[in-house]
Amino acid sequence: MVSMWKIRPFTVVLGFGLAIHPAVALVDTTDRLAEAAATIEEVTKIPDKGIPKGLLERAHCVVAVPSLKKGAFVVGGEYGRGFASCRAPAGWSAPAGIRVEGGSFGLQIGGSETEVVMLVMNKKGMDRLLSTKFTLGGEASVAAGPVGRAAEAKTDAAMTAEILAYSRARGVFAGIALEGSTLREDADANRELYGKPVANREILSGGVPAPASASRLLAAIKRSAGPGGAGQGTR
Repeated sequence: MVSMWKIRPFTVVLGFGLAIHPAVALVDTTDRLAEAAATIEEVTKIPDKGIPKGLLERAHCVVAVPSLKKGAFVVGGEYGRGFASCRAPAGWSAPAGIRVEGGSFGLQIGGSETEVVMLVMNKKGMDRLLSTKFTLGGEASVAAGPVGRAAEAKTDAAMTAEILAYSRARGVFAGIALEGSTLREDADANRELYGKPVANREILSGGVPAPASASRLLAAIKRSAGPGGAGQGTR
């Protein structure tokens, strides 16, 4: 994965709880698209240890965050930037920029970098993704997704959660709990990608043509989750 990062000071927000996020950004949106494509390719190429094919084929949307940064001393936080694509009338939508932000307090020494994939499993979850901001485990139910070809797709989590989350770090792939993290629209990424301000709702609904730089990501999603098209996801 690309390891060139710009690090700025932590931001602390006081309110109903504490949210902490380092304003960390990959140097280039096109690079991040390529990393998101590589993430999808990697986590779906080993059926015995990856995301169950049945869940991919039922997903309404796929979210890839190639680098979720987590940790640091005493005060911990999470921050990552990635892209989402949803089933639209003509196939998978163009990618929309998203940010994952979250914070936690505790004795945390060091940090980690994790690839994250989320499957949005129903229309209610898709409606959340079309908004500008929502909280996992708050407005939207989230669960660690089952792993492997032999995993039961009809677990309680798969049947009831709006979003299933997976992570890969140091070669280990597993479901991950992201409760408390916030997903928000990445307006800066969308502006860089489309040359003007465009809302995620318009992009993910299929109203925006995909740029050439997104072809690898969309091809990876199509190979793993089917051709797309409105109504092909279930629930």
